[in-house]
Amino acid sequence: MTYLYGIILQVEYISRNIESTDWVTLLLLGCLIIFALAKHFYSRRFDEFAMLPITNKYFLVQGRNTEIQHPFNILLFVSQVLSISLLIYLLLKTGNPEAGEDNKWLFVQICTVYTGFILAKYYIEKIIGVVFSIETVINTYLYQKLTYRNLIAIIVFIANLVFFYVVRPTQTTLLLFIAAIIVINGFTLFYSYKIHGNIILRNFFYFILYLCALEISPYLILYKVFID
Repeated sequence: MTYLYGIILQVEYISRNIESTDWVTLLLLGCLIIFALAKHFYSRRFDEFAMLPITNKYFLVQGRNTEIQHPFNILLFVSQVLSISLLIYLLLKTGNPEAGEDNKWLFVQICTVYTGFILAKYYIEKIIGVVFSIETVINTYLYQKLTYRNLIAIIVFIANLVFFYVVRPTQTTLLLFIAAIIVINGFTLFYSYKIHGNIILRNFFYFILYLCALEISPYLILYKVFID
């Protein structure tokens, strides 16, 4: 009888340490629904978008209209926010397992900071375009950058499925994956800079200032915010 009672206590103890991931499942399902909606309502655009790693036809066709507020871009941006925020949340939880228990709103805070960061950076760059009368160049650059990051977010979404439900990642694994994502993002930025190479060379000093002020410093600040 004492042995049976000990087993019951042990089961109860184990059950208390199982963290529910129902909300994570709902978020990932939400991302999947977003992809399905984008594919359903903008089938051709989505197919060209998915082929970006192979061909730049998407920019040649859809890039003629660099309207970032297009519903297709908004849908994918929402999935980007959810996917990237989940990855950051998982990284923080892996490094500090008590983080989610001490702060029940951790994921919401990550989403808020990430969204605010991206939007603030976007509008600052738009203002720069107006001030220096290079709106066309800036709009094209922002459109390409958003498109590539939405594509990268799909990779992150797939990785989240693996990390949450297939393989329990270590902090080192997550950091290596994030480093790979940063490298991929760097290649996409290089592609955009290459397209506007002539303009950059004519204004190289201002380009370096822009690179330090808006492409490097903000991410260092964001990293500091999440670490603290």
